[in-house]
Amino acid sequence: MGKILILSGSPRKNGNTDRLVASFAAGAKENNEVVIISVCDYQIAPCIGCNSCFAREGNKCFRNDDMTLVYQKLSEADAVIIASPVYFYGISAQLKAVIDRLHTPMRNSFHIRRLGLILVGAAELPELFDSILTQYQLILNFFHLEDSGRVLVRGAREPGTVAEDDLAKAYRLGQSMT
Repeated sequence: MGKILILSGSPRKNGNTDRLVASFAAGAKENNEVVIISVCDYQIAPCIGCNSCFAREGNKCFRNDDMTLVYQKLSEADAVIIASPVYFYGISAQLKAVIDRLHTPMRNSFHIRRLGLILVGAAELPELFDSILTQYQLILNFFHLEDSGRVLVRGAREPGTVAEDDLAKAYRLGQSMT
């Protein structure tokens, strides 16, 4: 049984991202322990690139915020799922702050081996996810992570408009996490 951490970046409660996350989690819980962190519920300041974490004891950031709780959950995870609405062809700012705060040697102590992606956007453009997928692939390559899979949903503008087929895809992706 693995430990999966879902980092959900949607500030919209019970919106399309949350629905996809819930569906994924339901499938994943069949064979795994699943923890969901809605990063918008945490106070996390952005990284300023000062690199003080490289010299501080335990590689701790000088910021005293909720990222310490996220680091703790990351240290326990075998796999991470990144879930976000698409905002101007990128992930949400709240989720980006969390990802940027992984610019710390502390990340080298994590035993994460797999990464997955759930994205939902209002537009239906073929290239809607391209910039996020490029960054995702670079992260997979840099950290030598296995791609657990992706659920990419276009055309879901209003809350509750994510299709049942897409929810089923998220559920199946969760089930595949063994």
